[in-house]
Amino acid sequence: MATNSNLIIGACWLVYIVYWVGSARRLKPVAERQSWVSIIAHRSPIMLGIFLLVAPKLSPLLRLTLTPHTDLSAAIGTVVCVLGLAVALWSRRTLAGNWSATVTFKQGHELVQAGPYRFVRHPIYTGILLMILGSVIGAGRLQSWLGFLIVCVGFLIKLKQEESLMLRHFPDEYPAYRTRVKALVPFLI
Repeated sequence: MATNSNLIIGACWLVYIVYWVGSARRLKPVAERQSWVSIIAHRSPIMLGIFLLVAPKLSPLLRLTLTPHTDLSAAIGTVVCVLGLAVALWSRRTLAGNWSATVTFKQGHELVQAGPYRFVRHPIYTGILLMILGSVIGAGRLQSWLGFLIVCVGFLIKLKQEESLMLRHFPDEYPAYRTRVKALVPFLI
């Protein structure tokens, strides 16, 4: 089961990357771009976390198994990763031309509140974090769990940067949206 799980999780990441690259061609022009300092502030922990997720086993301590390698953990990891892929793709498609890999405000930017944005304000992050969580459950090592936590920190930094931008550009609509809809986990966070 673990081999099939790894193949499915790998396929999810391949689909995610192909979709992201293909859909990046249909974006609105940028009206406001974040500074390099802001980019480095969130990308550094994300890149460090990803390094820990994909790097070969770095030390015996980091190889400590936190999630047992069982058919059940493999199945749970696979389901969580597939769910995350579905959320990320649905969110990216709904956001359409307003999407950007960095924190930007587009020309003609809209405050999207439809589709998955009815449930969370940052569903792309939710989807990506679910994909990573599924992958980590499958890997099970301390190194993977640390990588996941560090990526979470990077996404929280980026989320705060986006929130600030949206509050500035949608001073009336965004506070009301923030009050109604949680950031990452419906009804919780």
